[in-house]
Amino acid sequence: MENIHTSKTQIFVRILLGIFMITAAIGHFTFQRDDFQAQVPNWVPLDKDLVVILSGIVEIALGLSMIFLTRYKVQVGIALAVFYVLVFPGNIAQYLNGTSAFGLDTDNARLMRLFFQPVLIFLTLWSTGAISFFKRLRH
Repeated sequence: MENIHTSKTQIFVRILLGIFMITAAIGHFTFQRDDFQAQVPNWVPLDKDLVVILSGIVEIALGLSMIFLTRYKVQVGIALAVFYVLVFPGNIAQYLNGTSAFGLDTDNARLMRLFFQPVLIFLTLWSTGAISFFKRLRH
């Protein structure tokens, strides 16, 4: 993949997202473990704690990659955006089931979180240059 130039603002956001992912991953293994388990939809055919541990491992890998694998930032951005899409059913389940977790203890708060996920996806694709990459593919 060709090198996509990104601005200092994009670099800042990419690193910030990486730190966010590493922090979330730490939460998977420690102080937010119960909150993450509460968010795993009941239809997932795996133990909820296993899902939380495995997703935490993926999050720490993606977070570190966002920060350090700059040569592959487009690929990492696409992978993280896909990850955000894959975990979105957990956010939907939290809203539909009225599950309180992460300080989201009202239906309005849980609903607002649903609208934040597309923002995360956009910021990930934008900050890594993936949007520019996809635009170049079209031309």
